[in-house]
Amino acid sequence: MPEASEELLQVLKDVLAPMVTADSGELYLVGLKGNIVALHLRGRFSGCPGNTLVARRIIEPLLLTALPHAELELTSGYLVPEGASLITSE
Repeated sequence: MPEASEELLQVLKDVLAPMVTADSGELYLVGLKGNIVALHLRGRFSGCPGNTLVARRIIEPLLLTALPHAELELTSGYLVPEGASLITSE
C-alpha cells in the first residue's frame, strides 16, 4: 500500500470504504504523492455518471478532514490500476 498518513487511512477505512461497500462498490488507494490522493472505484461505481458528484460532495470533503490541502484523482472501472490496494473497513 502506498505511504499514507494514519489519519488519511482511518478516513478511508472507517468512513469511505463502508459507504462505497454499502453501495456494492470497492474502494482502492492507487497512490499518494504530496497532496494528491489517487483513488479508484470499482463494482457498481464502474463508469457511473454520478461519480463526479460523489467525488465533489462526499469524497473530497472527507479527504480534506485528514489532509487539508488534498487534491483528489479519481478513476473508476472494472480494471484496477497496477499497485492499487483495496481499502476495507476494519
